[in-house]
Amino acid sequence: MSSTGEPASPHRGRRVVVVVAAVVIVAAAVSVGLWWWLAQRQAAPLALTLYGNVDIREVQPAFNDTGTIDKVLVQEGAAVKRGELIATLDDRRYAAALAQAAGQMRSQQQGLAKLLAGSRPEEIAQAKATMEALRSTAENDGVNYRRAEMLARNGAATARQRDDAKAAFAAATQQYEAARQAYALAVAGPRQEDIAAARAAYEAAQAAVALARRELADTRLYAPSDGIVENRILEPGDIASPTTPVYTIALMSPLWVRAYVGETDIGKIALGMPAEVTTDSFPGQIYRGWIGFISPTAEFTPKTVETPELRTALVYQLRVFVCDARGQLRLGMPATVRIDLSPAPAASGPATSGDAGNRGCGPADAR
Repeated sequence: MSSTGEPASPHRGRRVVVVVAAVVIVAAAVSVGLWWWLAQRQAAPLALTLYGNVDIREVQPAFNDTGTIDKVLVQEGAAVKRGELIATLDDRRYAAALAQAAGQMRSQQQGLAKLLAGSRPEEIAQAKATMEALRSTAENDGVNYRRAEMLARNGAATARQRDDAKAAFAAATQQYEAARQAYALAVAGPRQEDIAAARAAYEAAQAAVALARRELADTRLYAPSDGIVENRILEPGDIASPTTPVYTIALMSPLWVRAYVGETDIGKIALGMPAEVTTDSFPGQIYRGWIGFISPTAEFTPKTVETPELRTALVYQLRVFVCDARGQLRLGMPATVRIDLSPAPAASGPATSGDAGNRGCGPADAR
């Protein structure tokens, strides 16, 4: 019965039971839902999303020589291979210089060969014959001088005749001595000092030829690596020099996305971690990549950087190297990087900080 003395309504009791049962059911559902949400959250892989731009290296090849450009062989947008001829200079001046250097080298070579060969037998025989003839002359002048001296003592010859005979004898003696020394030199051959000097001159001439040949070869400009021609800076008729590039060439490898990670997330990533790269230009296309470089120093957030936490003042630059087999990515193209933070097996190869190439398209190929 109620407090008023009236009997309790059976309908009211049933309503209380229903309310209690509903509360229990709702509580159970909330508990189950919370448990399921927590389980799904723990099971779901964590990921870090970053925003950056595609970056590549560029080279600007130039001639090592100075001269007038003769031919420019490739256009903007052309794909070039390493070692491909892409421009030439007017090489007439360098070809003439090479011919001149080659002639001087041959002259020095012949001079050295002559010294190394020594005196020919005919030269030695000639020197000996000259020496023998002058010796006979000196002996005859000696006999004449002694005769004139004896006649002068006896009064049969004048003093002048005696003096003339003496002078002729002295001159003949000196000429014979000179011929004897010449014969000795012919037999001994050239001095070692002369041979060494001739050899040094020949080597200098060889170096001059090598330099002239190198300068002639430098009138040909070759692509330093595989790439795409972005700009033709010089044209035929322009004057080229080592300080003036002829082209700007974008290298095809390595290719990476330059992004920035906030200070609070830097501890979540490591070298070699896999990443996925997407762009607005190719929706649905996912490019495989990996972290190949993390800057060791922090910097203030650049104006073009977008991060989930804009309040972070310091960021670290990282490079996510990308595999782009179709050549779709372009320099400066905006890109989104997704880095999987869930636990994963270690990479197959060690990754090192620095410029990792993407020739093999994998972190194990980092260089």
